[in-house]
Amino acid sequence: MKRKDALRAALGARSPGREPAPELPAGNPGEAADTPPEPQRPLVRSGAVGAMGRSLGRIASAAAEARAMVASGDRVVELDPALIDGSFVKDRLSGDPEEHAAFVDLIRERGQQVPILVRPHPSEAGRYQVAYGHRRLRAAAELGRPVRAVVKALSDQDLVVAQGQENSARADLSYIERALFAIALEDRGFDRATIMAALAVEKTQLSRLIGIGRAVPAEVVAAIGPAPKAGRPRWTALVEALARDGAGEVVTRILAAPDFPGLSSDDRFARLLSSLTAPPPRPAPAPAVWTNLGGRPVVRIERDPQRTQLTIDDRLEPDFAAYLIQSLPQLYAAFTESKARDETD
Repeated sequence: MKRKDALRAALGARSPGREPAPELPAGNPGEAADTPPEPQRPLVRSGAVGAMGRSLGRIASAAAEARAMVASGDRVVELDPALIDGSFVKDRLSGDPEEHAAFVDLIRERGQQVPILVRPHPSEAGRYQVAYGHRRLRAAAELGRPVRAVVKALSDQDLVVAQGQENSARADLSYIERALFAIALEDRGFDRATIMAALAVEKTQLSRLIGIGRAVPAEVVAAIGPAPKAGRPRWTALVEALARDGAGEVVTRILAAPDFPGLSSDDRFARLLSSLTAPPPRPAPAPAVWTNLGGRPVVRIERDPQRTQLTIDDRLEPDFAAYLIQSLPQLYAAFTESKARDETD
């Protein structure tokens, strides 16, 4: 399978095509209360506390957007999550289960403070499609609650621009997720101007995003995950490393390591990059052989920068090994005396 086709398959891409957005359905499906005030942004820590902090931070950074929706006259309604489908373009790799669990706990305790944005489904009457807010939708479904949403008539182009800009504004997607989102849009036939608007990038940045995304094999991206701490320079270094001779064997070995899946996404990225860029090990020097007066190879000598190993063939000199062991105190004393003389000369 070509790399382009693998990436398309991984992202669930379909043939391009744009359908006109239908009119909004009649009726008011459970209008909700006004958006609550913006919570204070917490400090981000590691582990479960850090996951909760990141969830709070994302909600805090989006609260202003929710207030803007209400101020502009958009009504916030409550919808059954079972009636809402995801966007036709995937913008995320698999997330951190611990962070998702913390996000669900936060919604359970505080409620959904930021509405999602949906449009009437372009082909199924009575259903909706998410522009953004997939995690809030998933959390509401898991909690068995209706999801608070703003419903707008959006074209395909409007939807992907809203989806991309919402994530870009909140710095929510990692570099490789942004790259794959751009590739998915391009493969569906969207022009570069639309993709630039969706990701809030200029032409050169978009070209780099797409170039890097297409240069990394889909199986490598899937194995690493979003790697949120890896930006363009490190992904560029990985692309260069993958082009080296023998890189395929290294990738296969690293991805097959038993402990690799248990690492964090950033640690998986770091291990693969360091393994691909590490200098090759120097070949060990050939072992030397010491022969006795009869020319028999009695001692095999193997040395590396950290140790020296002597192997004595007891068949050739049955008593030599025992004699050498007994003589070690005298040999060491002679060695230290010789070393002291050298230092004083």
